[in-house]
Amino acid sequence: MTADPLVLLPEIDRATARLLETARKLGDAGVAQPSLLPGWTRGHVLTHLARNADACVNLLTGARTGVETPAYPDDKQRDADIEAGARRPVAEQVSDLTAAAERLHEAVVQMPPGAWAATVRWRGGHTRAAAYIPWARLCEIGLHHVDLDAGYRPADWSEAFVHRLLHDLAADLAGTMAPVRLHATDLDHELSIGADPAVTVSGTGHGIAAWLSGRADGADLTVTPEGPLPTVPIWK
Repeated sequence: MTADPLVLLPEIDRATARLLETARKLGDAGVAQPSLLPGWTRGHVLTHLARNADACVNLLTGARTGVETPAYPDDKQRDADIEAGARRPVAEQVSDLTAAAERLHEAVVQMPPGAWAATVRWRGGHTRAAAYIPWARLCEIGLHHVDLDAGYRPADWSEAFVHRLLHDLAADLAGTMAPVRLHATDLDHELSIGADPAVTVSGTGHGIAAWLSGRADGADLTVTPEGPLPTVPIWK
């Protein structure tokens, strides 16, 4: 984890700018087209990203004030808000996402140094230190930008982003899939999911990260000893 969460703020701003540039080019017809996420249009993805920014603000508010503030009121309300905003024209989508990103930026800047150590409760009930929030937001933007299926690909992720994403995915998947060694050939980096893996999956770092996160089928990866790719659990 980054020692100072503020270090990620410029990268979040750059990732947001790239996302908004893609969104503006979609047009009203394009924003209504399917995304790579089953059952979601591009409008669903953009609305989700706006509401996710607000959810991060809620968590930061709780960390700053000491009063637990849930990311979302509940899953039903979260889903209803995404559905309600999904069909808006692209100009409204961009305006909403811009304003939400600005609110998040301000909430990060307002955090007292000691508040980053506060524990916050994420959707689903798991807890982490508030210092994880900026990285979580950067992941949301990077992964869902790909989900728009509008020209931005895993290959566009930076090496630093891929490196940290791989470690996060490996930690999250440990115990949920068969042990496997991951060899990111372009990064000259290896790590493992689980203990004592007998199988190695090799490929570009972004290719491995895309496969593990459900953004690619892994067809560009190789398995040693030769055989099928390990099964990755379905993300929920």
